[in-house]
Amino acid sequence: MARQSKPFRDRDPAVIGGISLAVILTLVVLAFNTASLPVIGGGTVYRAQFSEAAGLKTDDPVRVAGVKVGQVESLQLEDGAVTVEFRVRDAFVGDRSEAAIKIETVLGAKYVALVPRGEAELDPDEAIPLERTAAPYDVVEAFAGLSSTVDRIDTGQLAASFETLSETLSGTPDEVRTSLDGLARLSQTIASRDEQLQQLLSATRDVTQVLADRNGEFTQLIVDSNTLLTEVQERRELIDSILTSTQTLSQQLAGLVQDNTEALTPALTQLSTVTDILSRNRQQLGETVADLAPFVRVFTNTLGNGRWFDSFVDNLVPGVVGAALCGGSPALGGPPTCSPEAGG
Repeated sequence: MARQSKPFRDRDPAVIGGISLAVILTLVVLAFNTASLPVIGGGTVYRAQFSEAAGLKTDDPVRVAGVKVGQVESLQLEDGAVTVEFRVRDAFVGDRSEAAIKIETVLGAKYVALVPRGEAELDPDEAIPLERTAAPYDVVEAFAGLSSTVDRIDTGQLAASFETLSETLSGTPDEVRTSLDGLARLSQTIASRDEQLQQLLSATRDVTQVLADRNGEFTQLIVDSNTLLTEVQERRELIDSILTSTQTLSQQLAGLVQDNTEALTPALTQLSTVTDILSRNRQQLGETVADLAPFVRVFTNTLGNGRWFDSFVDNLVPGVVGAALCGGSPALGGPPTCSPEAGG
């Protein structure tokens, strides 16, 4: 007889809780290490040794021919050199590859420029040696250090030292004495320009400090510029279509005018003649409109009481009948005069 399995609600809660916690912990560990997974991971991790880090940071990009193919994973000091671990996706890295730390923006952002060389693929356990790597020279840092160093130099004492050295070695051959005299003149020139040099280096330090303080704003400006260029690139086809349609419309209008030139020329000529006639008779037209106004007013009053003409005809009724009706005298001639007393 087959053994029946227990329902889920009858199982031991402690066992179920332990299994659930183990599954959750496993998922958490995998979530924090997704880049290292073989299927959904982010490529292969390689190493390179540099003489200095030169401001390179974690998550800085790795580029091949200007195209981003990965990012920096970590930096650590090993045997007097900086070992940089970087991850590369969808790019071949040969066993003779070269790497260099380069400046990406004027604000000092860095990236790793990778030059794939060799026929065989690079072993991830073997680092690219110092002979095939290069680090940039940080000009901003050099000027900042120079400004702080020059501030502590006593240029007057330096000039006096060079002069003393020149006098002490005055008995030496001409070539050495000439060189020392040149050094003395150089020190005097530096001493005479001490204030200007200090101002120049101080201004350089202030500029670098302003750039460092505005790093975020410059970065946002560059990002906004990239967004604008991307939008223009996306709308390029629409703009091209509008320009093409405008050009086609202009060509069609030009053809329409050319095809109808013979018909339009007489019409325009006649229209010009009509406008000339109207211009010459403008005064007469104005007088006609002014004289027409009383007639229109009277005509409007005649038809203003309904759908009939309201008018008066003189001597329509004979004089005798009118006199009898209104009490007038026909001998006087003219229309009879009716008054309220006469019952008219």
